[in-house]
Amino acid sequence: MTTPVGLPLWLLAELTYRCPLQCPYCSNPVDYAQYNQELTTQEWFDVFDQARQMGAVQLGFSGGEPLVRQDLEELVAYAHKQGFYTNLLTSGMGLNESRIARLKEAGLDHIQISFQASDPTVNNALAGSKHAFEQKYEMSRLVKQYDYPMVLNFVIHRQNIDQIEQIIELCLELEADTVELAICQFYGWAFENMQGLLPTKEQVVRAERITNEYRQKIEELNIKCKLIFVVPDYYEERPKPCMDGWGKIFLTVAPDGTALPCHAARQLPIQFPNVRETPLSDIWYESASFNQFRGDDWMPDMCQNCPDKERDYGGCRCQAFMLTGDAKNADPVCGKSPYHYLIEEARSQSEAPVPFEDLLFRNPKNSKLLSQEQLIPTRTVMD
Repeated sequence: MTTPVGLPLWLLAELTYRCPLQCPYCSNPVDYAQYNQELTTQEWFDVFDQARQMGAVQLGFSGGEPLVRQDLEELVAYAHKQGFYTNLLTSGMGLNESRIARLKEAGLDHIQISFQASDPTVNNALAGSKHAFEQKYEMSRLVKQYDYPMVLNFVIHRQNIDQIEQIIELCLELEADTVELAICQFYGWAFENMQGLLPTKEQVVRAERITNEYRQKIEELNIKCKLIFVVPDYYEERPKPCMDGWGKIFLTVAPDGTALPCHAARQLPIQFPNVRETPLSDIWYESASFNQFRGDDWMPDMCQNCPDKERDYGGCRCQAFMLTGDAKNADPVCGKSPYHYLIEEARSQSEAPVPFEDLLFRNPKNSKLLSQEQLIPTRTVMD
């Protein structure tokens, strides 16, 4: 069935793959170093112009670490002038009060800061920086002072999931308006480190229970803080509607200008077009790659006949490719998929995790900053 092509309402501008941190769950391509020909300031202006003309209304600046780009304020100002709602997704590294003030003046609407953990030692070991936690903490305070919505992101995984109480307490201390507690989705570096990052089912259940307890407490105390808890696909029986459908509303432009229907799609054996060579409108509406998984003609018979296909759009194509070798296969997360055993095997392997010191780090720096014993937190009375 052919599905009408919608508007690319959400543009993600991956300004760079450069980053001062070493996170072992980084969503950037494992071979990111190959893609070092970043779009220039003027080329990004042209992308913004084209996307806005096509109907895009929200623009996220990400990376790598977008603050590495010295023209970030200029890019924000241009996007603001074009009418975008702008969102900076940052680790906070490279941020300071002067830069926050300049971004505010440029018209930046929203800043999301990510932490690796609530415990400084664990945070810094995962980040590969001895001062990362202190920097993030200070910048979170400044973001609040400059009247931005306080949005914090914690990628939750085996190495920090047992600190869920402390993580939420930190967010409340920082007066966060919104907190995303997103258990690791396994793409990029996270896929390479799955056996060291995938929590057990018991850990996931405990973390969700504690989050719900805090939600109730927050409501009773009339505290303004929204906790979003995202369960990993690997503990679901039905796939999520990945990106709300392939090429449906999300458009990513990578640092070198490659246009993608999602930030993880680069790993697929598909030739994606480049904004340096092809107009964005042609990419979105006409390119073979953006049309490849639209609608349901591409689906295997079992998916075409599934009543849930209008809800989950067949699940994640990247996940299907990584686990089965063919992006057209039924998403293994689905309990009906003939490949669901791969998910069950991953769950089983989570019972015997790879130790912290054996994780594959993106930019190995200080990966031996702490011992395995230091990763076992003291649990609170909420247990």
